[in-house]
Amino acid sequence: MWFENWGANIRLIFELKKKKYDNFLELLVRIMNRYFKNASNRVMGFYTKWLLRSLERIDGVKSQEETLKYLLGKAANTRFGKDHGFGRIKTIEDFQKAVPLRDYDAFWDEYWKNPFPEIENVSWPGRIPFFALTSGTATGATKYIPLTAEMLRSNQKAALTLLGSYYLESKMKNLFRGYFFFLGGSTALRDHGHGIYSGDLSGITASKAPFYLTSFTFPPKELALIGDWEEKLVQLVDASKDLDITAISGVPSWVLLLFSEVKRITGKDQILDVWPNLSLVINGGVKFDPYENTFRKQIGNEDVQFLETYPCSEGFIAFEDLRYHQLRLMLGHQIFYEFIPLDELGSKHPTRHTLSSIEKDLNYAIVVTTPAGLWSYIIGDTIIFESTDPPLLRFSGRTQYFLSAFGEHLISEEVEKAITYAAKMTKTTVNDFNVGPVFPDVDMPTGHHLYLIEFEETPEELENFSTYLDEQLKSLNEDYDAHRINDISISKPKIVGLKNGAYRAWMHTKGKLGGQHKVPRLDNSGKLTREINHWMSEHAYIL
Repeated sequence: MWFENWGANIRLIFELKKKKYDNFLELLVRIMNRYFKNASNRVMGFYTKWLLRSLERIDGVKSQEETLKYLLGKAANTRFGKDHGFGRIKTIEDFQKAVPLRDYDAFWDEYWKNPFPEIENVSWPGRIPFFALTSGTATGATKYIPLTAEMLRSNQKAALTLLGSYYLESKMKNLFRGYFFFLGGSTALRDHGHGIYSGDLSGITASKAPFYLTSFTFPPKELALIGDWEEKLVQLVDASKDLDITAISGVPSWVLLLFSEVKRITGKDQILDVWPNLSLVINGGVKFDPYENTFRKQIGNEDVQFLETYPCSEGFIAFEDLRYHQLRLMLGHQIFYEFIPLDELGSKHPTRHTLSSIEKDLNYAIVVTTPAGLWSYIIGDTIIFESTDPPLLRFSGRTQYFLSAFGEHLISEEVEKAITYAAKMTKTTVNDFNVGPVFPDVDMPTGHHLYLIEFEETPEELENFSTYLDEQLKSLNEDYDAHRINDISISKPKIVGLKNGAYRAWMHTKGKLGGQHKVPRLDNSGKLTREINHWMSEHAYIL
């Protein structure tokens, strides 16, 4: 085939050189990928399955001990390592006595703020080359999460391991015969000088992807660099509509916007008509249940596989193991985990569990130690273990995102389940939502929860949606049920319906379109909910 098409291949080489693919190995892989798709697909499939099998053979408890020992040895001569006596630490118990729990603010104030952006040999050896930008809410202060070369390799290994689950269980084995569409943030990074950059985590990851993966991925760097989401969306669709897209990854709300643009530009009714071999959708960042029906309708393929992931700026925590259809804790990629019972998190001496002592059905706050120089770092997420061997879990919420303004102790998992149930019972689809408390006053002696819900199809009666939502919350949470008796301290939820595209428009005003940005869903103070409600009313997005 090569000799028969020598003219085309010479043109391909010049074309690739024009695009500055100067790495010979990358050039070779791209040519191989073009002409030997089946071989490339099988090699990558074998490799990802091997990674998954390697994970299965790991003794979790022993692996975690070895991981901590490795990290301590690497950072012993850093400022943080010397401050905490890493050279004297022999056991996990020693480590927990020497290193207290810290959140981002504590790390920033004590270690990162003064030398920023040139953080060198502070909490990890060498200079930190990248910082992932993130914030707790759409209006929250920007956080700079350190990213090292070791941390990027950890994330890459984790991503390939989750693909092993797909290959092991799925009958659709064509993933690497086409292109993997990463709908991430811009790869245009802010240059702080001295070889230090900051930007969207997905953008940093894409810009540093190894050559053997870029052969299978879309978009190319020139499109990934585009910062304007509206412009980027149009160009992404124009460049991909004639490609063989076999998989797509992104935050569900932004993927749905991509699908809408694909159908608008191509004039097709379903995504299957544009990308007939699309067989895998990887989602993360939010609970996928409310989106699944909409995705199936948009794609038009009942066999498409949805794979849930649990990545965060601090590390890749878990992936959906399709044999169990539950999230599995990611091990063997240099992250040491601790789990703090949520009700002990604010205490002076909380219990710090490891894999050797976790229990099922308890709400834990996750604490990580990573090769990015994070030590006993509270990431702000909570999980509940469904199994301890293997360690299977579900995301239950955020340590700061909950509803308990009236003592109801609702977590995001319960609210999202209730929203999904109400949508099913009223035969509608929810695009996104925010909820917060409305406190009692002179004219309203009992408070309630205000839900600002963007519907794909508005239910005939919002009151019915509220009733189903309320009933489900009562069945899921005893505290909520007790407070709802005779409207003793909480009255029935109030639903404000929003037009299609409402949250997209609001996020645009915050400069938070695309990438990993998500609508903040639970607001215990009620302040953000009031702000959103006022903005939606002013701009006529309320139904």
